[in-house]
Amino acid sequence: MKKMAVMGMAAAALLSLTGCSKSNGQSAKADKAPDPGPSTGTISVMNFAQPAEKAILDKVIKHYEETHPGVTVDVITVTQDEYGPKLQALLAANKLPDVFYMGPESVRQYVDNKKVLALDDFVYNATGADVTDLYEAALNDYRYDGKLLGQGKLYALPKDFGPAALAYNKTLFEKYGIPLPSPTEPYTWEEFIDVCKQCTKDLDGNGENDTFGTGLNVNWSLHQFIWGNGADYLDSTGTKVAVTDPKFVEALQFFADQTNVYQVTPNANQAASLDTYQRWLKGELGFFLAGSWDISTFNTTLPFEYDLIPWPVHNKGDKTATYRGGVGWAVAANTKMPQAAADLALYLSADKEANQMYVDQDLQLPNLKSLASAYIEKPSMPANRQEFIHIISESGRPWPYNQTYNRVWYDDFFLSISKVLDGSMTAKDYCEKVAPKMQKDLDKALSKVNKE
Repeated sequence: MKKMAVMGMAAAALLSLTGCSKSNGQSAKADKAPDPGPSTGTISVMNFAQPAEKAILDKVIKHYEETHPGVTVDVITVTQDEYGPKLQALLAANKLPDVFYMGPESVRQYVDNKKVLALDDFVYNATGADVTDLYEAALNDYRYDGKLLGQGKLYALPKDFGPAALAYNKTLFEKYGIPLPSPTEPYTWEEFIDVCKQCTKDLDGNGENDTFGTGLNVNWSLHQFIWGNGADYLDSTGTKVAVTDPKFVEALQFFADQTNVYQVTPNANQAASLDTYQRWLKGELGFFLAGSWDISTFNTTLPFEYDLIPWPVHNKGDKTATYRGGVGWAVAANTKMPQAAADLALYLSADKEANQMYVDQDLQLPNLKSLASAYIEKPSMPANRQEFIHIISESGRPWPYNQTYNRVWYDDFFLSISKVLDGSMTAKDYCEKVAPKMQKDLDKALSKVNKE
């Protein structure tokens, strides 16, 4: 989750450093692939990685150098906290690395300001790693035609693809005699609350609940209930804030009612004494968000069995949905070795051996469709790994602000959301109050979008 904040910071820096014009985004359509450039030399790469990821990346880079004589890869690996400021500094100095991380929310800014290279002419004719084995939904997150994301030329290759599923504590369910949920059929809201109530118990009779139904963070888990009620932050045109839509309001109120009405989550005082993530790790919650990035930690930390299910929907027949995250490997537009840099980006994204190593250590889902079965059939938890694949290919959605040039309007919504969560303001009153400010900032963001 921190990844998105880091990439957003770098994107904001790009706007402040270079500005953006309505005409230069036309390059998404008109730019031609530059000359391939020299095939030998040094390629600089910048990323952030945890130690286990870095160890795999080091092996991958070494193998790449061994199979590409004359190419040296200079890797700069930093922490997530360091990445944004360092990229800002390099951007300001016009010294972007040849290959670097770029999130989907940053594509507009980097393309319109001509900071990244269109990769189509390089990667679709490449030998070795196969770009067509990558998930199309992941590739679409990095396509841009100068007006809309999801179509046009390709400006990055997925480093990873992070779907956020709903996990449940199988051991707790069995202890309390709760029937296990379907791996494919989502709960309705009513069913979800009923199960949460069964998970919420005062085991020692001291008047305080010891286990709870859930404890979801509003920043990462509200969207699923909004989308599961057929609503969204913006209307279908992407130009109007839609938070006053009754279905949106209903979803926000339902999220708050989990604490204030149904009392199936820790209250503010209980959450302050022990946050909900720690409660999940201790086995005190029935449900919790689980990203593919969590699996390695969960499998070495959790003292209970867990599995994955789709996110709840309001009514039977509604479509479940959740977000998909991740970052991509982009190539700087001013690289002196465009073909070699694009080859390396493709290798880092789609090399089969590297992807298998990530799968073996449960650090991420494989980027390759051909490795999906190997991931699904792993004997370790969760048993229903298919849910992650389903999110990638069907129920996953991009973040609401990806198409709007910045996320200021979106962040407006969460600035005072605590008033709804603590019950001091209704969802309806809050949405009506915050909508004008959101619309004003959305209009500002959209004014930066290409009109040509």
